[in-house]
Amino acid sequence: MTGETILVADDDRAIRTVLTQALAREGYQVKSTGNAATLWQWVNQGEGDLVITDVVMPDENALDLIPRIRKLRPTLRIIVMSAQNTLLTAVKATERGAFEYLPKPFDLRELVEVVRRALAESQSESAAPGGEEEPEGLPIIGRSPAMQEIYRVLARLMGTDLTVMVYGESGTGKELVAKALHDYGKRRHGPFVPVNMAAIPKELIESELFGHERGAFTGATQRAAGRFEQATGGTLFLDEIGDMPLEAQTRLLRVLQEGEYTSVGGRMPIRADARIIAATHRDLRQMVHQGLFREDLFYRLSVVPVRLPPLRERLSDVPELVRHFLAEVQKDGLPAKRFDDQALRELERYSWPGNVRELENLVRRLAVLHSQEVITSEVVRSELSDVGVTQPPSFLDSESLGEAVERHINAYFAAHDGGLPAAGLYVRILREVERPLIELSLAATRGNQLRAADLLGLNRNTLRKKIRDLDIAVIRGLK
Repeated sequence: MTGETILVADDDRAIRTVLTQALAREGYQVKSTGNAATLWQWVNQGEGDLVITDVVMPDENALDLIPRIRKLRPTLRIIVMSAQNTLLTAVKATERGAFEYLPKPFDLRELVEVVRRALAESQSESAAPGGEEEPEGLPIIGRSPAMQEIYRVLARLMGTDLTVMVYGESGTGKELVAKALHDYGKRRHGPFVPVNMAAIPKELIESELFGHERGAFTGATQRAAGRFEQATGGTLFLDEIGDMPLEAQTRLLRVLQEGEYTSVGGRMPIRADARIIAATHRDLRQMVHQGLFREDLFYRLSVVPVRLPPLRERLSDVPELVRHFLAEVQKDGLPAKRFDDQALRELERYSWPGNVRELENLVRRLAVLHSQEVITSEVVRSELSDVGVTQPPSFLDSESLGEAVERHINAYFAAHDGGLPAAGLYVRILREVERPLIELSLAATRGNQLRAADLLGLNRNTLRKKIRDLDIAVIRGLK
């Protein structure tokens, strides 16, 4: 027995039961409650070595309770779990002193591992300051599993000055991630200065980044501050860093190593005081092998790599993104619009080579040009066709899926010489035919579990459980 006592707070009895059983199997003592008042009473009495709590409780939001727990018992670890799977929830939980944030539904094995780590490690005594004004709105939209992992990583980075490299295809939202790290970080009151390396002529990059003195070159009639100086006290976002020429890479490396630089034509060193976040859609490792990017700079910039998934790998986020973009259009004074369910399904079937930016442009275009309040699937298909885009080929349609069902059942009967006693017939069919049917449905929907569940007539959570229980590989990492 480990001897540690874990306090569990969740208003869902089923979750309390599952957690209690899982933790008890690991040798922990568990006390569970469905409200924040009882949890606070236990903490106040000095009980428990670790807290696991849901965010939304019937009597109090756990995010408001965390600072009081941290003030009373600074070394008590707190793990927060929530079905409100947004970046803001993850950030608030981390800012207010939570050891870890886990989105629901979570993997029990992962939770047990987090519990072990929380009890083994010393939690930092200094939580990020709370109670300050928070940025309005959410910079990043999506509740898919792929985005949940991004939120967890970003939440851990908010209170640091670590250099971050954001990888992702064009249109995935790399600058939004950089802006979120700035807006929710400790440099939020300083400037956020973005620089697109691909948009600056090669001969002007050093002047753009480091500034220049009067007379440094023809046309330099007065001193000009560079982007490093403009970002003092804040964040410098170097977008498309893969397009930076080798000469400028050498100077950037020197700044990162020594923390100071000189302007073009200048002699006095200037102290660099900006957090560096870089981004690229290129494969920098490959560029290093090709001699196009400095290896030492690569490692300096990639202290923490963050890889953004393309939209095709998180298609379940499309409806939420659409609603967000429609709301933004409405703020501009346009009439309210909405996409019907079939139109949203059409959007979820598309591969989005232009990623979120392409989806946003399409939504805004239809909201402005389409006269009706409801945007239908016919309108969506016509729009995609008009811009020269074709839907990706489907592996199966509903008719061929039905043929596949018949084929598997016929094969089953053939293997069993014509059949089974009626009492066990359907159970055996489901057990032995279920796996290939789920695999076919996932293939038909390119791994989109929401659409696969609709195709099979299952609840999405039921399908997720079957995928896990049957150890089915999810196509292309889609959820």
